[in-house]
Amino acid sequence: MNHAAENEAVENVIQVEELRASYRLRPILKGISFDVRQGEIMVVMGSSGSGKTTLLRNLLGLMQPDSGSIKLFGKEITQASPTEMRELRKRMGVSFQGGALFGSMSLAENVQLPLREHTQLDEETIRIMTRLKLEFVELSGYEDLMPSELSGGMVKRGALARAIIMDPELLFFDEPSSGLDPVVSAELDQLTLDLRQAMDMSIIVVTHDMASALKIADRIMVIDKGELVISGTVDEVQNCPDERVQNLLYRRPRKSSLDAEEYLRRLTQA
Repeated sequence: MNHAAENEAVENVIQVEELRASYRLRPILKGISFDVRQGEIMVVMGSSGSGKTTLLRNLLGLMQPDSGSIKLFGKEITQASPTEMRELRKRMGVSFQGGALFGSMSLAENVQLPLREHTQLDEETIRIMTRLKLEFVELSGYEDLMPSELSGGMVKRGALARAIIMDPELLFFDEPSSGLDPVVSAELDQLTLDLRQAMDMSIIVVTHDMASALKIADRIMVIDKGELVISGTVDEVQNCPDERVQNLLYRRPRKSSLDAEEYLRRLTQA
């Protein structure tokens, strides 16, 4: 592991500084700063409502932050034009949490979508590239099946094949193990490691699965209530004394500090 540590002079493909974002004046991200290096797997963890999805939306340029800086490949995306963002997105791939395959299209047609949207490649080249990526995710022979005919793990792998069809330099993988059994989750973990090894891409994985994170991560960043608790190596995170990190590591419930009077006050205000 620790692929990124092999070269101390690696380039940052993502550089985030003092990122703040909110929904309807409610703060969600509160001054987060971090970087992602060339060729590393960065795992983003946090409990539900911690701000992981909002962070992902900002990194993809799907929402504008309140303040702060987001640089992808050295380009400040908070000031990028729509044309510049389209060009940047050609260098990125996204595998969504539920797969997000179009139900009216076959697996092969889903995988081919980015090529048809962003290139002028001929049909034979598209067919060959599709076959190669489906073979990589071990879905060769399933090209003509519809998403409804695939298992949950196959849908995840199909979505991954679509995300990497254009050989992106940066991959976002949202909750890869969500809803899957431990064996299939472990297979996706290995596929993620193989993908980085084969294509030398940088990968951001958003997950709740601590076992998965410990297996695949070069570094882990933990977010809690919109704040960055820690960003470090697996050993650094495991040895972090912060209670919020330990709760994630050992699946401990958060302690409630709400007393009876505070609870009554909230009910009255509501």
